[in-house]
Amino acid sequence: MKWVKSSYSGNGGSCIEWAQEHARSTGEVLVRDSKNPSGPMLTLTPQAFAGLVRFAKSRV
Repeated sequence: MKWVKSSYSGNGGSCIEWAQEHARSTGEVLVRDSKNPSGPMLTLTPQAFAGLVRFAKSRV
């Protein structure tokens, strides 16, 4: 599975990644901590993922 990190994430830092192709094919958005790729994943609806992105943007 290919994971995508935001272009805003820079080097290091607190980043999440999401599985874009999985979301396109299933409608489920998988999210994980980029610093712990073998760790747990969250499964979000597209609406919940959009809310997470809005929340993250509001903290910048």
